[in-house]
Amino acid sequence: MTDGAPGTDGATYAWAPPEPTTRKNRSGLWIGIPAGATAVALIAASLVLIAPGASVAGVQIGGLTAGAAAQAIDTRLAQTAITVASPAGEVTVTGAELGATVDAAALADKAFAENPMWKPASWFPEGTGVAVQVDAAEAAAALRDLAPGTYRAPVDATVAYDAGSQAYVTTPAEAGEGIDVAVVTAALQSAFDDGAAATTVEAGLVPVEAPVSTEEADAAVASLNGILDSVGFYVGEERTVPVDRATAAAWLTVTPDGTGDFAISADQSAIQGVVDGLTGAVNRDAVTADVIVDTGGEVIHTITEGQTGRTLADTGGIAAAFAAQLAEGNGRYALDVAEAPFETVKTERRIDVNLSSQTTTLWQNGEVYRTYTISSGAGDHATHTGEFRIGWKTAMQDMGCVPGYDYCTKDVPWVAYFNGDEGFHGTYWHNNFGTPMSHGCINMTIPQAKELYDWAYRGTEVSVHY
Repeated sequence: MTDGAPGTDGATYAWAPPEPTTRKNRSGLWIGIPAGATAVALIAASLVLIAPGASVAGVQIGGLTAGAAAQAIDTRLAQTAITVASPAGEVTVTGAELGATVDAAALADKAFAENPMWKPASWFPEGTGVAVQVDAAEAAAALRDLAPGTYRAPVDATVAYDAGSQAYVTTPAEAGEGIDVAVVTAALQSAFDDGAAATTVEAGLVPVEAPVSTEEADAAVASLNGILDSVGFYVGEERTVPVDRATAAAWLTVTPDGTGDFAISADQSAIQGVVDGLTGAVNRDAVTADVIVDTGGEVIHTITEGQTGRTLADTGGIAAAFAAQLAEGNGRYALDVAEAPFETVKTERRIDVNLSSQTTTLWQNGEVYRTYTISSGAGDHATHTGEFRIGWKTAMQDMGCVPGYDYCTKDVPWVAYFNGDEGFHGTYWHNNFGTPMSHGCINMTIPQAKELYDWAYRGTEVSVHY
């Protein structure tokens, strides 16, 4: 015992200090935590990184995320420099200035999908090729700006209305000249494939086609002239109110967009001036048809054509609608009309020749219109009987007067044939009507022949009998 508290026996006791507690060795735990975290981090990284050795064209993307790989591809392409030796000297242009693009994101995603880092078997794959897309217009503009001495601008084809021919005409395009973009594009592709940051190429001058070609202007001209050929206001297939070509052309404005399209617009207010007069031009009363028919009711001659009556509906909105149609290339505006049918008056006509009584009777609608005393064919030249129709008519001709005929009569008037060389005609060489006298024709006085000539149209039935 040592110093301590007094005991019950009067002595003072001292307690020995307790044995120190042995502490556990945790150094291994502290050392192991960083190593485990690193392993976890490496495993996690391998799940998002592209395998070592992977490349797209000449761009190394191994060990990168898909996003970083896409950025690396885009950056390399944009910074690839092409030195172009041209007739105007050397110029250097980058992929970015040429408007070069690739779908870097899709390429990077594909590279990771096929060659992830966590899959050792996919490490160090063969490189992936890719086609570089170059905006030809942007590339041409960049080369033009860098070497203006090599560039001659093309001239677009144009479209205009020619008052002399009253038609739209094309002024053809003219090609320009500039550095061969295809050669520069191929050099960029080759450098990008090889992973080269720069390359040099010789490029000559080639024609530069106009953005608006002659063929595109010709197509627009064809459409515009198609409008002028048919423009007007229609009732059915009838162009009831035509619009002359110069007026229609004055309505139209043709605006090229610089890429080959020609927009058409129409002046609604100018169209309205014609619309205001449509009612007077379109509205009309019905016209009764007047026709000559045979005994079967078939029309053999039309004296007056029938016409339907018509009334134009409301004209509000026509100008706007027509302007929209013209903009689409359609010059035929269909009018909305109410139609009234026409009536038809039929007159039946026929001719009766009675060889026994030597008379010719004109019948109209079942009633006698005229009766004439005539002279028919005599002896061996007796007029043939039968049912015939009026055919050829002539106001005057010589009869006979050719080989094979035993007579010659000059200037026979008002001839209406019904059976070969037999017909009605006027007679000036005898007045013995009522007695057969002719070579087969029906002889009549000249006034009577003229009346029959005017009354009997081609196709009129002729009945010859005893």
